[in-house]
Amino acid sequence: MAETGTGWQAGRVPTYRETAVVLRTQKLGEADRIVTLLTRGRGKVRAVAKGVRRTSSRFGGRLEPFSFVDVQCYEGRNLDTVTQVESLAAYGPQLSGDYVRYSCGQVMLETSDRLTGEEGESSVQQFLLLIGGLRALVGDVHPPGMVLDAFLLRSLSVSGWAPACDVCARCGEPGPHQHFHPGSGGALCVSCRLPGAVTLSSGTLDLMGALLSGDWDSADQSNDRQRNEASTTTTAYLQWHLERGLRSLPFAERTAPIDVRTVDVTSDSGLIFADPGDHPRE
Repeated sequence: MAETGTGWQAGRVPTYRETAVVLRTQKLGEADRIVTLLTRGRGKVRAVAKGVRRTSSRFGGRLEPFSFVDVQCYEGRNLDTVTQVESLAAYGPQLSGDYVRYSCGQVMLETSDRLTGEEGESSVQQFLLLIGGLRALVGDVHPPGMVLDAFLLRSLSVSGWAPACDVCARCGEPGPHQHFHPGSGGALCVSCRLPGAVTLSSGTLDLMGALLSGDWDSADQSNDRQRNEASTTTTAYLQWHLERGLRSLPFAERTAPIDVRTVDVTSDSGLIFADPGDHPRE
């Protein structure tokens, strides 16, 4: 949506309107909150929502994590201020009844927060991925662990860290390969295998490639062992690039309990999720 203001001129306070997802909130004073939003046009935005913790607040319930909103703010010198909010979709209540889906959604929010650049930098692809990922979790079309892994792999890809799954990351030899090394950028052939590379079951890297490219017909044919290995490997690859773990990740359940300590961690593919532009308003 177009901005309705462009600067501090003639005493006018610049305002803007955006579609956004609420990533997190924190208390401010007795009744306010600071809301961190991932917007379509402005990337990450931190804004004050005044009075939202009061029971009389007009839009307090619309500014909870997982909320997809149409929000109007005016620009501040340090923090912006929310003036209007319209709910487009409230994913939180739909996810909160299912621990697995809710925990996967929490990882999506934190990953988007961590992978999004400085405030004010456009992150359209990450915004679309997050909306699509949340809609996929709510839609219950695919297992939540696979939806999360697809989201993580695609988020890494739009950040410039797409893992090599079908060719050797070092020499380019076509696969299939069974070795993976996060520090090398993905799959390794037998000749290029490095100390610390993990050996995966046959078909695991094919599954990761399918999740990365959006080939759900192939991904849905995978078995539990391949899905568990793909989750473990994706987790290790994500944390290698982030250089520190996600707080929400240990609580996310996929196929089986995951312990990334068991993994030695010494071109932009298209979007798999739909554009939320046609999402009905609530």
